[in-house]
Amino acid sequence: MFCIETEHFNLNRILLLSIGLWPYKRSIFVRLQGILFFSILSSFVILQLITLTIKKCTFDFFVKVCCTTIFFSIFAITYNMFWINTHSVKNLLDQLQYICNELKNEKEIAIITKYGNNAKRCTTIITSFATCSTFIATLLPVWPQILHIVLHKNESQSRPTIQLVPEYFDQEKYFYLLVFHINTVICIGAITATATATMLLGWIIYICGLFRVVSYRIEQAMTIEVLRNIHLENETVIYKEISDAIEIHCKTIKFSEFFSSTFQGSFFILISIGVISLSMNFFGVFQNLGQGNTESLILHIIGITVILIYMFIANYAGQEVTNHNNHIYFTAYNSRWYVAPLHAQKMLLFILQRSNKNFYINIGGIIAISLECFAALTKLSMSYFTVMYSMHE
Repeated sequence: MFCIETEHFNLNRILLLSIGLWPYKRSIFVRLQGILFFSILSSFVILQLITLTIKKCTFDFFVKVCCTTIFFSIFAITYNMFWINTHSVKNLLDQLQYICNELKNEKEIAIITKYGNNAKRCTTIITSFATCSTFIATLLPVWPQILHIVLHKNESQSRPTIQLVPEYFDQEKYFYLLVFHINTVICIGAITATATATMLLGWIIYICGLFRVVSYRIEQAMTIEVLRNIHLENETVIYKEISDAIEIHCKTIKFSEFFSSTFQGSFFILISIGVISLSMNFFGVFQNLGQGNTESLILHIIGITVILIYMFIANYAGQEVTNHNNHIYFTAYNSRWYVAPLHAQKMLLFILQRSNKNFYINIGGIIAISLECFAALTKLSMSYFTVMYSMHE
């Protein structure tokens, strides 16, 4: 028995605690912290939308504001996704711990520990990447001034324009206040995206690990040594191993379905705005290429890169769940099931029928998370971009 929280989810716990989303020990201070952070993330989105009602709304300006608004709304949605589902997040952690506590021997624990270490490693890599990216992003607005001081230039220099801030603000007068606001939003948003994404990814990796334990139990039950000497004791062993494999398989599928149903509304919204944001950022790249606006071009390229990486990792993880479930089918099918006792064959038939169909992490029964889904979403984004570019021309 081991504690998944301290062994593999410790960094996730620290990240979620820092933004008030850890589901345990929800004090009044933590609740107020959640309200404050969500308000900060929402305020930036609202300020961007206000621009559309104040300034003359041309097509180019509309796309520019929407690119920023939709991208930063992802932070607010992911924060709200965990905030309103605090009880469900706690249940998911408790269910996963309960399933892991039922692992029988050291080899099964070694399997799940291996996958848990993979989840921990992915969390560390993603957190490191997000930290570096956030540090660079927060320096962008003030980098010209830092460079100006370092080079000891005496001539006066006008402050740079902050591309992410609505244009009706007096950026010269409120420069440092605006920089503080945007940097606060970026930091909270980056921690939110990293904490929630790595937590979701950790759960999916654990699902893969549990499916691998199912395959291991079938392999142990149908070993050549056991099947070669069929007697009453071995029949009992075979029956018990296959029964345990079916039990953990059913619990893992139930856990997966609860996982997808808990966040399916937020997932659907995130996928929709992700596709729209990707299309608009593609349009922004082509638009700024013609205008020679380098800073805006870089921001659009960053937006495209982040969304594509996020979408690919999510769909690749979903594909791995399908592959691990298929491995259960191949393990049972390739075993010497025809030598096993009759009641064991019937139980193996149950596993074959259950794992014969591809198992996907579904979102509302509409979207199946897989590499095929990633290709379809990317293609859909390019189609929307083509329509927007045709309208602009």
